[in-house]
Formats: sequence, C-alpha cells, structure tokens
Amino acid sequence: MLQISALDGALVVDKPAGCTSHDVVDRVRRHFQLKKVGHCGTLDPNATGLLVLVLGQATRLSEKFMAADKVYEGDVKFGESTDSYDIDGEITGALPVPPMTLEQLNAETTSFLGDQYQTPPMVSAVKIKGVPLYKLARKGQEVERQPRFIHIYSFRFTSYEEPVAHFRIACTKGTYVRTVAHEVGQKVGCGGHLLTLRRLASGKFDVANAHRLEDILQWDEAELTRNVIPFLKLKQYE
Repeated sequence: MLQISALDGALVVDKPAGCTSHDVVDRVRRHFQLKKVGHCGTLDPNATGLLVLVLGQATRLSEKFMAADKVYEGDVKFGESTDSYDIDGEITGALPVPPMTLEQLNAETTSFLGDQYQTPPMVSAVKIKGVPLYKLARKGQEVERQPRFIHIYSFRFTSYEEPVAHFRIACTKGTYVRTVAHEVGQKVGCGGHLLTLRRLASGKFDVANAHRLEDILQWDEAELTRNVIPFLKLKQYE
C-alpha cells in the first residue's frame, strides 16, 4: 500500500526570470532537504509564471500534469528577428516596422488557430540522438527537426505600441510560443521575436494561487506543509 506523508503533493510556484525550471527544483529540494522533487513543464530561463512542482510520491503524477493545456501572456517585439526567436538570441535581421493597428495584428492571428504541426526551434531542449538542440546550435549546427502536432485554442493581441504588442494565447503542451512570435513577425513582413513570456495556467493550476520562489525559500517545513496541495487532493487537478 502506498505510504503518503504530509509533504507528498504539489507546490505551485511563481517562477522568476533568470533561472531555469531545474534551478527552481534544485533550490526547493536543497532548502527543505527533500529526496524527490520534479516539475510539470519547463519554462525558459527568462520566462516567468506558473511552475508546478511535485514532491515525494506526487512525482509519479508529473507526466499527467505535464500533458495539460497551457495559457500564456507575453510581448512580441517587431522589427528584429533572432536565432532563438526570443530576446536571448543573436539578432539575425532588422527591418522597419510597417504601420499596423491592433485590428490588423489580430487579423493575422486567426491563421494560427487550430490543429497544426510546429517545428521546434534549433535553440531548444528537444533532443536529437540524445543531444539537446541548443548544444548543436551553439556549435553553429542546424539539423532537421521533426514537426510536432499542436493545437492553439486562442491567440489575441490585447495592446500595441510600436514596436511591442502584448498577447494572450491558449495552447496544448509542447507549443513553442516563441516560434509563434517569430512566425507572426514574418507574416507582417518585418520579423519579430518574443520579448517576454509568462505562464498563467496549466490545466486546473493557476498562477493566481502560486507562491513566489523567494518567499518559499524563507519558509520552514511547517509552512511548506501548509502550502502543499496534498497528494489525495490532486485528483481534482487532473
């Protein structure tokens, strides 16, 4: 019979910019001296927002939670393309931004909706023969990538002040939002890249209920126990 403790469950974190998802896992594990901690869906280092950690026996649920649909918001900067499709990459092209309205931008987003295949960017953690693509990209190599089947439920820009537009997108797991940003830039004819990204939701988990990492690292074990979603209550999040 499965032995469940008070620390077996999920911890909902609001990830800060500047650290990897693995960094968050490592810091929480070390601070509370936990044996098993995992996360349910990687965020790029400069992305912020919802990161669901699973502790102890709940790590066996990580694949199930990772498969959930996601909601993000962020900003696209038009006029500059980068090799990683986001602000971390090297600029590969710069063009004047044509006159655009919010309505014109949203006319372009309709073509992104629905079922589709998306090719992962070279600067990504996808592995080819066991080697992450970003390591090959650092060596200047570009290899053929297998397109992935994704679905975008909604995609809208909510504000635009040249050259930056703010958006909200709901999509399936495995969707590279920075690829979407890059492709929108191509559609409007001047290029673009992802400036910021924040995950708002993953399945039934919401960033409104998340705890800041800096606060978590001030807690003791008793405070952690009070804020962990117990293993037996995680069924309602599936």
